Amino acid sequence: MFVPFVDLKSQYQKITSEINDAISLVFGKSNFILGENVKKFEEEFCQYLEGGYAVAVHSGTDALYLSLLACGISSGDEVITVSHTFIATYLAIVQTGAIPILVDIDPSTFNIDPDKIEEKVTDKTKAIIPVHLYGHPANMVQIVELAKKYNLFVIEDACQAHGSKISGKKAGLFGDFGCFSFYPTKNLGAYGDGGVVVTQDEKLRDKLLSLRNYGQKKKYFHERFGINTRLDELQAAILRVKLNYLDEWNNLRRNISKQYRDQINSPYVSCPVEMDQYFHVYHLYVIKTYERDQLQEWLAKKDIQTQIHYPIPVHLQKCFLKEFKNDFHLPVTENISKKILSLPMYPEMSNDQIKYIVKSINEFNV
Repeated sequence: MFVPFVDLKSQYQKITSEINDAISLVFGKSNFILGENVKKFEEEFCQYLEGGYAVAVHSGTDALYLSLLACGISSGDEVITVSHTFIATYLAIVQTGAIPILVDIDPSTFNIDPDKIEEKVTDKTKAIIPVHLYGHPANMVQIVELAKKYNLFVIEDACQAHGSKISGKKAGLFGDFGCFSFYPTKNLGAYGDGGVVVTQDEKLRDKLLSLRNYGQKKKYFHERFGINTRLDELQAAILRVKLNYLDEWNNLRRNISKQYRDQINSPYVSCPVEMDQYFHVYHLYVIKTYERDQLQEWLAKKDIQTQIHYPIPVHLQKCFLKEFKNDFHLPVTENISKKILSLPMYPEMSNDQIKYIVKSINEFNV
């Protein structure tokens, strides 16, 4: 049996007519930039989150970058975040000229360790970017409390956490900004790039609207330096269709995760945790094993695709080695990166596929 890591085609096949109808309507009106679908999607996404104002942009990376710009962050400022993340989190900070200050992660959730943030705060610190990695929210209650103490902005990198919650409140609504990606493999994915910033401050929303469209408030009148980072109508129309299915798909992911957790009994594998009062949406199902490379090779021989998220922490990436001294270490991050393995996880997985993966893992032996 072949099990792909993700299967976007099977999802499309289930909603083909709705998607095609939505696309046809866009072509029929031929208004492709900042049309009614973008505006309606922004409204509907906020309704889904149950709060905030949304500004749809070209990507999750741009969502982070615009949030930093809206905070007034620039050269010489410091922004605290993690090294165990997709590099976009780091790059968004670098693009502003600010300095990323990296802290270690919690060994259980792999999210930023809130107990290690305060020691990194200086008079140059302007913001904290916690990453809700793999679909499990970071400890936002503690992070927001700390941010208030030092008057810092909080920008949630929720690019992997559409629909995740803490005590019933959705990720993206805890900080000053919530940033989401609609990369095709996300829990809510477009058929191309896309992203959105959510804020609960109307003035910040207006600033974001200007920043995403060349810094103009109305056409040809530019009040600030901005960029071109607009979600297009086609992607917005697609996302409006798919948003209606997000909760259903998240519940299917959670069901798959339960089957993994209940049925994997290999002594070599630790399954991911879900903390009390947290609602994990399992964008990725990441196990931990000391025998990572051998297990991945074993599963590949069984025609089961896996990936590693992420094999090299940001501070050890070749392009950033000059930024960090040789004695700079993040022990938990560096240790975790050698042990993690992402199993197939998508809502359309069949029970037979899940059982086959579980059986293959349980049969693995060193």
